[in-house]
Amino acid sequence: MKAIVFDEIGPPKQVLFLADVPMPAIGDGEALVRMVSASINPGDFLFIQNLYPEPKKPRFPRQIAGNHGAGIIEAAGCDVALAPGTLVAFSHEKVWAEYAAVPAEWLIPLPPDYPAERASQLMNPITAWDLVTESGVRPGDWLAVTAGYSTISTLALQFARRRGANVIAVVRRIHPELDLRDLGAAAVIDLSEPALDLEARVRAITGGAGLHGVIDNVGGPATGALIRSLAFGGQVVVNGGMSAERFELHNFDLLLKGAAIRASVYRYFFSPPVADDAAILREVVEVFGRPDFLVPLGGVHPLDDVRQAIAESWDRPDRGKRLFRM
Repeated sequence: MKAIVFDEIGPPKQVLFLADVPMPAIGDGEALVRMVSASINPGDFLFIQNLYPEPKKPRFPRQIAGNHGAGIIEAAGCDVALAPGTLVAFSHEKVWAEYAAVPAEWLIPLPPDYPAERASQLMNPITAWDLVTESGVRPGDWLAVTAGYSTISTLALQFARRRGANVIAVVRRIHPELDLRDLGAAAVIDLSEPALDLEARVRAITGGAGLHGVIDNVGGPATGALIRSLAFGGQVVVNGGMSAERFELHNFDLLLKGAAIRASVYRYFFSPPVADDAAILREVVEVFGRPDFLVPLGGVHPLDDVRQAIAESWDRPDRGKRLFRM
């Protein structure tokens, strides 16, 4: 079968290539999934650069890349309750391929007519849902979301608005082709604006109330300014680090605001879904599948277009999620 693989640690644009590899074998409790679509995510790039902790480490030779995708069960081993023909989404490993062997406990069944492009991205709305929850915002509160055009941020923005929160999208530069206010943003702050005083702008937008929550995918000086713009008891959830720059704080920036900073690791990074997740997963699947829930898409690529797909995802993640279609 065809798969996108790598034989060494390095920049994804340099080390990934398409190869013929053996079909995966399945054992008891596993399903053979014929892949339909797989998303390209920042986490995939961290794995390729060997930045994830154990046990999420590359194994050579011919390590197949990709962590999130969707497909149809082709065959099932013993003790697999889901039947062949079931459309499933999952977060596991080795998904940038025509087939994947997946332990059944990781599989999330979907309606048979669920859009493939959304099925392969299911981990993103789950993550966005969790980020909004962890931010602690309530109806009427103000939430700032950095990397406003990124997939996670556009999804978090929409989930937050559905909860009645006011969202400020913070972006490196305005993209005229996508107005984030159409997704529900109350305001958009362009960091490229000359002489921008980010703290003053937040005060003006919030009428002096300040931010009750921040979902940060970037880091750098803007993060420090947003933390200093928190209302008392505000929460900061760190989900990524797109910037190589650091931010600076004084203890009083946190202490006198009763503020908290926490890291968020996506729900199924180490462990598969459990029975208690069922209600949340049903709601996320239903809301994410609605036509009025907007999901900007950067492009869809066949596996043999690996160079273009990876280059666009690496260089311009703000232009929408890119997918592989098998």
